[in-house]
Amino acid sequence: MFGKLGRTGFAGVLLLLGGIALIALESYVVAGGMALVLAGLLLVARGLLGTMMKAFGMDGML
Repeated sequence: MFGKLGRTGFAGVLLLLGGIALIALESYVVAGGMALVLAGLLLVARGLLGTMMKAFGMDGML
């Protein structure tokens, strides 16, 4: 999985996890809510990307 991300993507994941950890130091509930929102956004983006790739005839690519 990390091979597909590249250096920039890996750095982004580290910053994302570090940011949620920093928020969790203050409030677990807020950090949990933010993590759920981010996971939801990722699922929506994946769904949109999958639909777009199907439209171009690349069903099994994602």
